Amino acid sequence: MPTYEPPVVLVDDEEDILFGASYLLNSHGIQAVTTLSDGRKLIPFLQSEKAAVIVLDLFMPYVSGTELLPQIVQNYPDVPVIVMTASQEIETAVSCMKEGAFDYLVKPVEESRFISCIRRALEINGLRREIGSLRHSLIADGLKCPECFSQILTCQRNMQLLFKYIEAIADTREPVIITGETGTGKELIAQALHKASGRSGKMVSLNVAGLDDNMFSDTLFGHVKGAFTGADRDRVGMIASAAAGTLFLDEIGDLNTISQVKLLRLLQDNTYYSLGSDMMQRADARIIVATNQNLRDKMLRGEFRQDLFFRLSSHPVNVPPLRNRPDDLPLLLQHFIGEASQAMRKPAPAPPEELVTLLSVYDFPGNIRELRSLVFNAVAQHSSGAVLSMQSFREVVQKTRETPLVGKHPPEGIAGSSLTITGKFPTLKEADVYLVEEAMRRASNNQGVAATLLGITRQSLNRRLKNMAG
Repeated sequence: MPTYEPPVVLVDDEEDILFGASYLLNSHGIQAVTTLSDGRKLIPFLQSEKAAVIVLDLFMPYVSGTELLPQIVQNYPDVPVIVMTASQEIETAVSCMKEGAFDYLVKPVEESRFISCIRRALEINGLRREIGSLRHSLIADGLKCPECFSQILTCQRNMQLLFKYIEAIADTREPVIITGETGTGKELIAQALHKASGRSGKMVSLNVAGLDDNMFSDTLFGHVKGAFTGADRDRVGMIASAAAGTLFLDEIGDLNTISQVKLLRLLQDNTYYSLGSDMMQRADARIIVATNQNLRDKMLRGEFRQDLFFRLSSHPVNVPPLRNRPDDLPLLLQHFIGEASQAMRKPAPAPPEELVTLLSVYDFPGNIRELRSLVFNAVAQHSSGAVLSMQSFREVVQKTRETPLVGKHPPEGIAGSSLTITGKFPTLKEADVYLVEEAMRRASNNQGVAATLLGITRQSLNRRLKNMAG
């Protein structure tokens, strides 16, 4: 089902003004417009339909805007009302502002002033709707559309809260930026957001990394026959293919600066031109972007446009790394073992009990994508027995282990330097005891996992533990 978009409601007794204002809004990408030439029809309309913004002429026959305004403010407080008045009625307009009007326009209205005022009111209305939706989502026990998130395996509380936030922002037209490390599942989040939006069109994806401006423009906007050498036929761009749907732009941090200007214009005006054409086309796609880079840092270095950064930041979604989702490890392990076994036409082996503990102390720089690769590699090597071997996992942890003593993720309560274990420079014996105790703590007292962390055999660790106890 397509998402219903509440209209801008124009109320004026002059038909030519209604026609001109409606045409102007349409030409600037605001398609949902309703016109009423009789003020008496407004309240019945609001009782049966929703409105995003109301543009209200103050002086009309039968019932005036000054009479209607208090009723709207009282009964529909979330709908911004813009009053229109003649130049000699400024005091009345100011009085209406005090009564709750969002803004006022003086006839004849400049086009740029009219459009900017409507857009600001639409943004306010959208924010109010989102806040209400988010409040409802956070209070509600479950998700409105759990099937929208069925491709994302999780039992983590922070992920459930993320899903609720996604549902709250799903039906708005504002762009969404998804951030997170490589392999965290940003495209799956984008797909879930598209499903939750209820938009009738499809989701179209484009990785913009490595695209020069010509390739970006041609891919996104399309071209007409003869636009350049070799353009022997028209090409439909991705923005048109995503009509009534979602356009997903991955690796947005790598977009070249010239293309950034074109993307900003598309976001601001919802209009574009195909290459070689002077015919303006309207865009009807929700835009979602994703990156594993820190765009704010790139902006401060002058590598990413400030205006585009803030335009994209209306709805930020940050996907947590796998190391912050320890409760999801058993779910993901079981899923990937089943997936790998099915792909290789093997019986699915059971994961050993120690495996989750071992992986819980691993940093996973490649996140879920890396876990999947590790599992597929282990299943490929598995030849017999009901339990999956841990050997390939141990090798990866041993090769890349980075303990908090010298690593970049120090545990709580530990100073950044290993020289402060005892408050002074430690002796070798003190350092040895500390490392063994810390490894056992992190491995939940599992000697096999602790030995892997320390890079020694289980037998060597067992001897050290006995010496410490004796």
